[in-house]
Amino acid sequence: MIGPGKKHSVLAGALTAVAGFVLLFALVRVARPKAASAAGTRKAAHKLDPRLKGAYRFDKAGWIYVHLQGSPSDIGFQHGYLLAPEIEDAFQAIKLNDTHGSGKSWEFFRQAARNMLWPKIDSEYQHELEGIVAGLKAHGVENMDLDDVVALNAFEELPDYYVPWYDAQHKVAENIKPSGHCSAFVATGDWTRNHQIVMAHNAWTSYLEGERWRIIFDIEPTHGYRILMDGFPGVITSDDDFGVNSAGLMITETTITGFKGWNPNGIPEFERSRKAMQYASSIDQYVRIMLDGNNGGYANDWLLGDRKTGEIARFEEGLKHWRVWRTKNGYYVSSNFPSDPLVMKDETDFNPNDLSSSPNARHIRWKQLMKQYKGRIDVMLAEKFLADHYDTYLKKFRPDARTLDGHVDLSAHGVASWDWGPYFPGGAIQGKAIDSQMAKGMTFYARRGHPDGMNFYVKPFLRAHPQYDWQAPVLRNMIAGPWTLFRAGERD
Repeated sequence: MIGPGKKHSVLAGALTAVAGFVLLFALVRVARPKAASAAGTRKAAHKLDPRLKGAYRFDKAGWIYVHLQGSPSDIGFQHGYLLAPEIEDAFQAIKLNDTHGSGKSWEFFRQAARNMLWPKIDSEYQHELEGIVAGLKAHGVENMDLDDVVALNAFEELPDYYVPWYDAQHKVAENIKPSGHCSAFVATGDWTRNHQIVMAHNAWTSYLEGERWRIIFDIEPTHGYRILMDGFPGVITSDDDFGVNSAGLMITETTITGFKGWNPNGIPEFERSRKAMQYASSIDQYVRIMLDGNNGGYANDWLLGDRKTGEIARFEEGLKHWRVWRTKNGYYVSSNFPSDPLVMKDETDFNPNDLSSSPNARHIRWKQLMKQYKGRIDVMLAEKFLADHYDTYLKKFRPDARTLDGHVDLSAHGVASWDWGPYFPGGAIQGKAIDSQMAKGMTFYARRGHPDGMNFYVKPFLRAHPQYDWQAPVLRNMIAGPWTLFRAGERD
């Protein structure tokens, strides 16, 4: 028999236990949403934050389609918030690539972004970049600030253009060579089916970067023209570059091999190319915006088409020299070779007579295809061209560093003019194609991964080529998707 005192003690103990259980249950109830529902919190933020109004993303055929709209700061916030996981991941890859290739610390690039680039950026794009940082923070990304985001946006120009200039100024014995990027053409008039403009482009880069180059941006800004372009997470311009705006301007490019030049007082190329895509309604306007404040970064041959007039152009932009070719009946091809004698002589170390080099071999192949298919060129043929495997130096079909669909990872010779050694994991990483009619409706076809449909697998590659083990933490399988149509305003 339990006495009154003991009875009271047992009851109190039972009540304490129950209270403890209730408290524990309450804590678990509170803690679980906190740990498990970061996504739920972000969903709530998406519904409540007015800066996200009208913005959305969805996956399609290996791409991430993102619609952004509104003021510069709203567009930036939407970009940073909706693509936060991809931006954080891309940032780690770029950080590794830039520091390994240049021998510089990431703080070196942050300082360049802060002290040299940021003061030259128009307030419109400063607000957009600040918006990206705010969006990242709202999504829970705490390890990136404004300097990081600006340096990420300049990942094509700081390592390959600024660093060689900086080293020369400081008498540092480095010999960094800008990587070549891309194969492209634009044609019109008698050269195409229905005499309309046809443009196509495949981006070339390292697979480390290229596997992440999978965003389709649909940007509807308060000011300027609507843009549909492919792009890289966290970067405000296309950067590889391919896009169309609502004024009917069609835009792409390839880089100039062996280019040397930098103006520290110029405007970053990533801003000028975004501004030109957003505000130019003609070839002349595009050229004018790109030349204004030219810093020499990411020196390109731009291929342009104006749907309204049927005119196409090749705009070669060095730092000291530039030139525009234009026609309403013809074609321009591009594969990392300069065409203007002054640009070639004064601003590059390019050798046009080395037929074994990737730029020259692809140049020859482009001309062969244009001649062979004159009068029949359309988007379907353009897709076929981008997947082409004919090596004009060896005179045989085989995927390698000299074919339009580049596979440097299969090439014992690499690409010496870009410092891509034997079997470097790089080459064509996606393809896009458009014609005048598609430009009118702001649509284009895109294929993620190699345009020929071949896949790249990391484990067997690194087993065969351990010299690239330094990329292992961030190098990924690159799986080709199908050719897929994208359009402005598209929803899942």
